[in-house]
Amino acid sequence: MSYEPDVHSAQMVILRQLLFVNELNFGKLRQATGLESDAFNFHLGKLVQNQYVVKHGPGRYSLTTQGKTYANRMDTDDGTIEKQPKLSVVLIIEDSLGRQLFQERLKQPYFGYWGHPTGKIRWGETMLGTGERELLEETGLTADLHVVGVYHKLDYDKSSNELREDKYFCMIHGTNPKGELIDSEGCHNEWLTKDQFIKKVKRFGDPRQTSRIIRAKSATIVETKDFYEAEHY
Repeated sequence: MSYEPDVHSAQMVILRQLLFVNELNFGKLRQATGLESDAFNFHLGKLVQNQYVVKHGPGRYSLTTQGKTYANRMDTDDGTIEKQPKLSVVLIIEDSLGRQLFQERLKQPYFGYWGHPTGKIRWGETMLGTGERELLEETGLTADLHVVGVYHKLDYDKSSNELREDKYFCMIHGTNPKGELIDSEGCHNEWLTKDQFIKKVKRFGDPRQTSRIIRAKSATIVETKDFYEAEHY
């Protein structure tokens, strides 16, 4: 896991100024930030130390590649790093008997909920590459996979209406599963009919809607807002 240093609010001010120029000299940079000399020197030095900013010759500064990547995530109106939705895949795997592969979640949050297997898309990984990896890691199976749509899911606390999770899922349909079905840490897997799944008290989604999506002739985009009791999160 990569480590990202904490960035002080004063350092965010400096990064914001350098975001809109190729480079800036020391005096103009300090003047543009409005910081006192000691504070400016300290925080500029921290940015150089953490390799977000680089010094060119006599007192000229610019963002490094790492600094550009970080500062580009900034909300330039309030000087904070914007939160981004999670990017994942959801695997809709069917067997020759018409059943779908479902997973009981045995970790927080949503402990005990049932749904299709999911997994986070890693940096630099393709959607199908994530699907192949997650399917094998979590279930021990391989399958013929193809992308069928995008599912945007917003999860709210029912009592406070506070947004808990914002997730985009690449929906992947799988057929011709091969291998021996296994459980993995944090999940239990089963082949279920739609009716068996609907009887689960704690569950994500509606398999009838899912079946319509995977049978559609073109890619489908779905967006939902779901509300959960606080103790279920």
